[in-house]
Amino acid sequence: MRLALFQPDIPQNLGAAIRLAACLGVPLDVIEPCGFPLSDAAIRRAAMDYAAIAEVKRHASWTDFRGDVARPGRLLLFTTRAATPFHEFAFQPDDTLLFGRESAGAPDDVHAAADARLLIPIAPGARSLNLVTAATLALGEALRQINAFPTVQRTD
Repeated sequence: MRLALFQPDIPQNLGAAIRLAACLGVPLDVIEPCGFPLSDAAIRRAAMDYAAIAEVKRHASWTDFRGDVARPGRLLLFTTRAATPFHEFAFQPDDTLLFGRESAGAPDDVHAAADARLLIPIAPGARSLNLVTAATLALGEALRQINAFPTVQRTD
């Protein structure tokens, strides 16, 4: 299971996504260009004390990401332009959960490349969820389905 962000606009969301990925033991792909200056030092800064356990891979472009042979499995795009609710979808361990830009979602070529497009249903009249809130819901359901949450070491 992987999490991928397509050209994120908000640096605080990237920081929160790094923390989410680190805490759940899921690699994070960042597809550039971002809507803010991004460097390896900026990623370390955004990750704060999670940098040591976060697995973040930068991709210079959508083409670079698509050409990454180390990323097996299906590409699942979360989008408001989908018809399949994510909680009705059967996830697999090698899936990559892709989220578009906060300001514009994902362009048509990204939609076309997705193996599936998934929707997170929200209440009528609500516009959208925060990117990392949406990613948390999606990763939670996907990890639950494939029984891949990190193992808890009980101390009691």
